[in-house]
Amino acid sequence: MGKIFISAGQGGFEGSFRDRCEMAGGTMETSELAATRDLVVAELRSRGIAIVIPSDDLNLEETIAWVNARATSQDVALSLQIDIANATELRGATAYYITNNALRKRQAEILTNALTKRVPEITNRGAKADTIASIGSLSFCRQIAIPSILLEVIFGNNSQDRLLMQTRRRDYAIGIADGLQTWINETATTIPVFSPANRPTSVKPVTYPEISINLNGQGYEEKGILVAGNVFVPVDLVDRLGFNLSQIPLSCCLRYQSIVYVQAIALRELNTSVSWDSTTRTLSLKTIFKVFVGQIDQIMGVGNASEVQLLMFLKNNNESALTDYGDLPHLYREEAEIEGVNHDIAFCQMCVETSFLRFGRGIEPDQNNFASLGAIANSKTNLGASFADRRTGVRAHIQHLKAYASNAPLFKPVVAPRFHLVARGVAPVLHQLTGRWAIDPLYDRKIIALIRRLYESAGIF
Repeated sequence: MGKIFISAGQGGFEGSFRDRCEMAGGTMETSELAATRDLVVAELRSRGIAIVIPSDDLNLEETIAWVNARATSQDVALSLQIDIANATELRGATAYYITNNALRKRQAEILTNALTKRVPEITNRGAKADTIASIGSLSFCRQIAIPSILLEVIFGNNSQDRLLMQTRRRDYAIGIADGLQTWINETATTIPVFSPANRPTSVKPVTYPEISINLNGQGYEEKGILVAGNVFVPVDLVDRLGFNLSQIPLSCCLRYQSIVYVQAIALRELNTSVSWDSTTRTLSLKTIFKVFVGQIDQIMGVGNASEVQLLMFLKNNNESALTDYGDLPHLYREEAEIEGVNHDIAFCQMCVETSFLRFGRGIEPDQNNFASLGAIANSKTNLGASFADRRTGVRAHIQHLKAYASNAPLFKPVVAPRFHLVARGVAPVLHQLTGRWAIDPLYDRKIIALIRRLYESAGIF
């Protein structure tokens, strides 16, 4: 039987969890996680299962490197996390797995089911592909060389969740331990997984099954391989597509039978559509789209999603929002078209700022403020601007985007309260809003991640 690597807060959503806690106003979350992890470790060791724990001082990148340097065949890795959401009503446990991996999805479900079986009061949010994460991927799920899952045990800013874990911590630990024991027992009977290309291994050579590759609707002459449920493609294919290999982490590569292979899902971050048909064992890659992907981060331009596609995207992420905000897709498309702003960017930015219209951050729904627009400095309120109706709120959002992205005049009267304070045209590209619109260093990545999800759900990618 292999070992279980258990981290508590070091990895997860890009950047160290410590940074996320500090942004949320404290470091209590790290101590909560450590206390829960320690009970999980004690429970597993009492069952004779080997456990390895990275130092709490490591950040995400260091944790991944530490695990990869020590992991061997049949080991697994789990990162315990606490989520922090804008909407305080969100509750429950979620297990994130690398997308398009049906095996890892089932193992993630084993973890959440075991936990909620032991503590039925926990809301089971189930297994979710890491593309659902705020930045569209999770390094802990993708760059760990062994099967890895990120488990969010609670929402830290939900008082019910926090109290439940504090009062039932041992039950939490037993539930997680039950899931991990099932997972490690199952892994011991499967084929060994790979070791990174830059690390020697004493594992006996194994044979990975071949898979077919379909590139832009045509069969590709060389085969890929299937490793622990993840598809890998020959590095020569990546070169032929014109991608810069330095953009792909080395931990997402392996050498097998004298050929270097690259984890296929890593290509998604390079604006490639990646899909997997387990029935025919075929990987489909698509790089030719109806839209020019090189311009999806240009704020001024024409959006590609229809009103219906925007509405369905909103429904899939917060169905209850349709009751009060079913007209927002129409308003965003119409107001953006008037000013020449890309409505896909504006709509996805709204989704980031309001957590798909759940609001929070001190902004109330009746303010009709969909982009956390600030009031002028001498305003009587510190909670952001307010607008008379939804259309005015959307128009203000579009105008503020145009202020940053263009020097062109407005076609409608100014309603954005800080429009005249913006240095016009300083941020025509989405990444230039980071540090200006929000201090979150991942702000633009979160918006781009939603645009990719929107385009995938709409069939544009």
